[in-house]
Parts: sequence; C-alpha cells; structure tokens
Amino acid sequence: MMLLRTNGFVPMARPAFKQVFRAATMEASTTDSDFDDYKSTKSFFFPGQGAQVVGMAKEVVEECPAAADLFTKASDILGYDLLARCSEGPKDLLDSTEVSQPAIFVASMAAVEKYKMENGEASVDDVTCAMGLSLGEYSALCFAGAISFEDGVKITKIRGEAMQAASDAVDSGMVSVIGLDSAKTSELCKKASETSGEKIAIANYLCNGNYAVSGSKKACEVVASIAKPDFGARMTVPLAVAGAFHTDFMEPAVSKLADVLKDVDIKKPRIPVISNVDAKPHSDPEVIKKILTTQVTSPVLWENTMGTILERGFEEGFELGPGKVVAGIMKRIDKKASITNIVV
Repeated sequence: MMLLRTNGFVPMARPAFKQVFRAATMEASTTDSDFDDYKSTKSFFFPGQGAQVVGMAKEVVEECPAAADLFTKASDILGYDLLARCSEGPKDLLDSTEVSQPAIFVASMAAVEKYKMENGEASVDDVTCAMGLSLGEYSALCFAGAISFEDGVKITKIRGEAMQAASDAVDSGMVSVIGLDSAKTSELCKKASETSGEKIAIANYLCNGNYAVSGSKKACEVVASIAKPDFGARMTVPLAVAGAFHTDFMEPAVSKLADVLKDVDIKKPRIPVISNVDAKPHSDPEVIKKILTTQVTSPVLWENTMGTILERGFEEGFELGPGKVVAGIMKRIDKKASITNIVV
C-alpha cells in the first residue's frame, strides 16, 4: 500500500492562530487529548462546497422518510424550501455560497440516514472516526454528536452568508493546480504574488499533484498563465467558487461565525473528528469552537489527514453526500484504499 508520509509537510500557520490555539489547548490540556490514539479502521468522509449538483437529494427524500424529515426541519430554519433549491435549482442559486453550504450539510446528513436505512441503525456504531473537507467538517461534527442537526443548519447558513459577503467585497477566486508538489506550488504562488502585486496562497492541500490556491483575481490569472510554461504544471482549472476561501480574504467572515458559535452548545464528539486546521482530532468543545472560527481563513490540511488515517489501521471508508470528490482524492493517494460512496 502506498502511504502518503506527512512528516515534514507542515504548511505555515499564522502566528495569531498559533497563539490562540496554544492558549486554548493549554486551558484544556487535560481533556483535549482524549482522541490522540484514535484508529481509522472504519472512517466516514463528508464532502465540501463544490460537490453540489442540481437534482441532488430528490431521490433520497422520496425513498427515506428520515432524510425527508431533515429537509423539512432545515427549510423551517432557513425560511425557504431547501429541497426545491437542491432538486430544481437553478444552478446559479444552488452554487451560491449562502445556499450551497447548508444544502451540502443537509444532503450529507441525509446520506447518513440513507446509509442507516440500507444497512440498519446499528451500522454506524462501529465507525471509528470522521472528517469533512472544509464545510464537510460540520457534517462530521454533527454525525459525531458534537453539534445538533439544527445548530448545524444555523451555522452553515451564517457561515455561507458571511463568506459570500466577504467574497463580494473583494474580487478574488480560486484555481486548482494539477501536476505540482506542494513546494513547487508554493513557489508558483510566490511568483504570482510578486508579478501581480497581490496575494495568493495554497488554500487546500488535497493530495500530491492537486492543490487549490486562493487569492485576488489578478493573482489567480497570473497563476493560470505561468503554471504550465514556467513551473511545469500539467494544467490549471479555475474553480466555481465565490472567492478566495481559506485565506485572509475571508477575515471579514470570522467575527460573524464567532458570534453564532458563541451561542452553540458544542459537546465532546463521541468519536474522533479530524480538524482541517491541524489534521488532528480534538475532544475539548472550547478548542473545537476556536478551531472552527479559525478554519475559514486557514489552509485545509486534507493531505496530512489522509496520510495519517492510512497509517492508523484504515480498512474501509465511506463518503456520504453529493459527489465523489473525497473518494477521488483518496484513490489518488492510495489506489487500493477501500472507499464507498453513499451519494444523494
């Protein structure tokens, strides 16, 4: 089995986050290490923004009463018919950050209900850990009992609205860079920043040869123009997102997310949930809350996460929700990895 070694691969964290995270961990040092020896034998994965597609959730709601109930509850909280937006669109409305975030969260939790319907209620009892790609971390936390479904809808609604507003304030975007390692992609971002005079950086460390960079539109255009001829990238793909997610461009969204999280009752997860921010599980609710606030401006360390779970007894995984992005990434890291999609 090919293992992705993550030792030595540690993207630079901002000093401000280091101080906040260190303080939070010190305060909770007796409780935040409960999951340090976690096993990944049966892992649940949840997708992030970009997985949405018009038509999703229609069949699962028709077939699974528990999934239909989730959409009814969500629509009451959101104030609009979420199922209609998922199943009918239009595409530009579903793709908007403020709609797609709660839509993917609810669809992912509906996929859990589909899994239980097909395999029995007890089929989730042997899941040993969970994780989600960016937005998907909220689905993982909900599955693990750290946040209620209702709070998950409220948080993703506010998170989506705040990130949409931050995106509207500055002309920014994201570009997928294919065919370069992380060091070369960092060099590409540095050159693009120097050339454009504007910021761009790696936002999603997905897997070797596949990194998403976030920055100003001008810097994104430079990345697209020089990646292949100057750095040997195989290709670049502009991503259909509202702005430069997981960078300081999202800073205006932080306070709004912090405000809603203040009133949310976060519990200790019943199983480990791996954080995007540091690729580690956390058991202290206050630490989890601080990390979620930081997550919108921090790079997603998915590459580290996948490498670690492959070394912790991984036997089988399930991606629950729309699309097959997470399964595709896992297969690029280890072609023999067993991962099944529960698509809605």
